[in-house]
Amino acid sequence: METDLNRSPLDPLGPARTSGGTAPSSSRGKLTGKDLTRRIRSTALAFRGYDVANLGRSRELLEHPEYGPVVAKVLAEASEISSAALGVGIDLAAHVRAGEKTALATFPHDVAAIVAMETAQLRLLEQFFHVPIHDVRLSFGYSIGELSALIFSGVFSLAELLPIPLLLAPDCAELAEDTTLGVLFTRKGPELHPEDVERLCTAISGEGQGLIGPSAYLSPNTALLLAQGRTLDRVEALMREYLPEKVMLRRNPNKWPPLHSPLVWQRLIPNRAAVALYKIAGNPAPPSPQVLSAVTGEASYDGLNTRDLLVRWTDHPQRLWDVIDRTLAEGVETVIHVGPGPSLIAATFSRLGNNVSRYVGYGNKYLNLLGRGLASGLSHYAWLSRRLPSKTNLLRAPYLHHVALEDWLLEQQPVAHHAVFAVSANGRASAEASAEEDSARLTSPESV
Repeated sequence: METDLNRSPLDPLGPARTSGGTAPSSSRGKLTGKDLTRRIRSTALAFRGYDVANLGRSRELLEHPEYGPVVAKVLAEASEISSAALGVGIDLAAHVRAGEKTALATFPHDVAAIVAMETAQLRLLEQFFHVPIHDVRLSFGYSIGELSALIFSGVFSLAELLPIPLLLAPDCAELAEDTTLGVLFTRKGPELHPEDVERLCTAISGEGQGLIGPSAYLSPNTALLLAQGRTLDRVEALMREYLPEKVMLRRNPNKWPPLHSPLVWQRLIPNRAAVALYKIAGNPAPPSPQVLSAVTGEASYDGLNTRDLLVRWTDHPQRLWDVIDRTLAEGVETVIHVGPGPSLIAATFSRLGNNVSRYVGYGNKYLNLLGRGLASGLSHYAWLSRRLPSKTNLLRAPYLHHVALEDWLLEQQPVAHHAVFAVSANGRASAEASAEEDSARLTSPESV
């Protein structure tokens, strides 16, 4: 599989990209605020999750002369919510300014900071550049990012949903001490079928030496395993009995809280999440815009099933590949990567786009290759060659525009700020023009 500069720490083919780097960029030039507004109905918001580094360029946004007050307000709001949930004083602005490295001891701080900064970045985009962000076609998130997507879509407010992962975070961090992440992948080989991966993990868990389970399916040939004790040694010993011969396993040296895996059963985390979710008053509305669930890979949230899906979110693997596949099938043309230092989703899109463009080609060349049977070189990518004829939406991957929002914001000259923004009960931002001339300006073509 092709590598690029946007590698995630979870990428079996290389190290992480550096903090503050960018998501894959289009060869057709950078997008302006006007471009984002014109494209908004064919745009997806991709919210990042927990990673080995979780602050990105948040300090620059906090200390920005124009953006700073908005960012500080969101961090203060999230700090108050976090302090009440954890029973200790939390100062997220101080956490961001300190720029401390991610550690298990700071897992609750990192969770809160990720969600807060994702919220803040979108407020900045709407408030300073008047981009109608709630008109996007869809949104999705990896891990913690899915919670941000649900808050953005009005399903729960920040005050309702943020306390739940924070209450679970200390136990998840403790479980991580005896947990190792394994990246299971086939290089230029066949697919890894989820049912085969799960069958292997079930067999090893049944030996009584610790639990192991898939935590994410990043692509048709890449799965993440979270394993206790020495159960990854057993994977190496048994994997060719259950999986293709060309399968490989690489251990990740970092410690990862074992959400989205069966390991959380040991602290009753799904049960505790369910109790907390069912204590939230009222029935959640369906998300608007729609949110793709990484539990199912589909736009599954309908309001009635929202709590159930979030309970499953705690211990079911993240089907990131299915979400990306569905995003392409929805006709998305632009992906805005939201959050501090986005890497995993950006890297996945980038590798897919590189693979498709190299082995299928652009424009008419692609049609010629299809006529000749997709070319002999494609046979090296068995999973891709089998999917392309029936999954033609994958052919759109090289043509997507990608925007790393924090980088984009820091590259722009903010539009003069004349709107007053308030947070409504469902967590959305709304604007009221401060005067008639402001209202006229905001609705004119020049305002964006």
